[in-house]
Amino acid sequence: MIPAKRLYFLLLLGMGIAFISATITTNFISIIITLIYNLIIIIIALWDGLRVKSQLVKIQRQPLQKLSIGRDNPVILSITSQKHPAQILLKDGYPLEFKVSQAQFKLAIPCNTTKEIAYQIYPYARGEYEFGYIQVRQLSHWQLVWYHTKIKALEKVSVYPDLVGLRSLSIRLSIENTGTMRQSRRLSQGTEFSELREYQTGDDTRMMDWKATARRSRPVVRVLEPEREQTLIILLDRGRLMTAQVQGMKRFDWGLNATLSLALAGLNRGDRVGVGVFEREVTTWIPPEGGQKRLSHLIEKLTPIQPVLLEPDYVGAVTKIVNQQTRRALVVIITDIIDMTASGELLAALMKLSPRYLPFCVTLRDPLIDKMAHTPTETISTTYQRAVAIDLLAQRQVAFAKLRQKGVFVLDAPANSVSEELVDRYLQLKARNLL
Repeated sequence: MIPAKRLYFLLLLGMGIAFISATITTNFISIIITLIYNLIIIIIALWDGLRVKSQLVKIQRQPLQKLSIGRDNPVILSITSQKHPAQILLKDGYPLEFKVSQAQFKLAIPCNTTKEIAYQIYPYARGEYEFGYIQVRQLSHWQLVWYHTKIKALEKVSVYPDLVGLRSLSIRLSIENTGTMRQSRRLSQGTEFSELREYQTGDDTRMMDWKATARRSRPVVRVLEPEREQTLIILLDRGRLMTAQVQGMKRFDWGLNATLSLALAGLNRGDRVGVGVFEREVTTWIPPEGGQKRLSHLIEKLTPIQPVLLEPDYVGAVTKIVNQQTRRALVVIITDIIDMTASGELLAALMKLSPRYLPFCVTLRDPLIDKMAHTPTETISTTYQRAVAIDLLAQRQVAFAKLRQKGVFVLDAPANSVSEELVDRYLQLKARNLL
């Protein structure tokens, strides 16, 4: 039990009684009176606190679903009072590695009432974590003490990649599919023959089928659909540069989110998707396959992987893919580079893919570098920092220009927005039938 403000006030009142009694009686009697008064107050406070034990609120944490890294995940607590109103202080036993929207709650709950409270947790890293005891302090009926107790609510939770973002992307792709496929059929875009239909205003005259037009005595066009069952291979670097922190998360986690987003887009468009994770060697290889259930398999296989302090072997990773994948494919390498010299091996690896495969290099830029490079400075130290940031960005651009010159598609995007930009670029490539 912990003393409340009212108990402190009553004990301070005892000091006043002691002072008054000392002026009327002897010091010895004054001390006896004060001790008796304080003893009575403490006994009453103890009795008041013990009564709370039979009136404790019941608290239950709703089962937690899979948590998404880099997202606000809701945690809901259900609190039920008994026959008496309750004033409580509550703190959940969330993992200390998480950022929380509110660490402690102070609540007043009427009698026989159930109340739900919610707060948000924000994980910065994937893995397994454990929620501990819920700590509760409940104010006694006479508000003399707080009765402190712990409610056992141990629960293990797993932090996954950005599942919230994947759900949003899935809805977006489903909506776009309806309109985009209808439009592509109307505009006769694609590579595979679908059907013949009468000419409509706006159709490409190059798609006229003159034999069918002659037979039917009216204009007829061929309708083509984008080719399905193409192959998309994603190579995710988990080497040294991917261990760096970008906006609170490892660069590898941003890359993993982008990998799964691109895989979802590919599966949604009917492609076969394969994923490889590499550093000095390809440590994880998931061969290309299609199907809507494929994404769940990719999530479960890739979630436990963590980056390591090893230099990546781009040529070795690409060589393994070339030896195993005979069919033409879009090969996306998600990594990061510093300058032209450091990107030499990456360029050599991408050259091995041309012209048989379609190479696509995706790099994850740190938004902090952009901010430093474009923010005016006032001190010498910040000026040096800005100069270094500008130099880094310039060297990156030189490296990307060299890659583009060799026919490599390049996307250099801030790590926190690379998923959206990568999916958009992939959909553009599909729409242009470049694969």
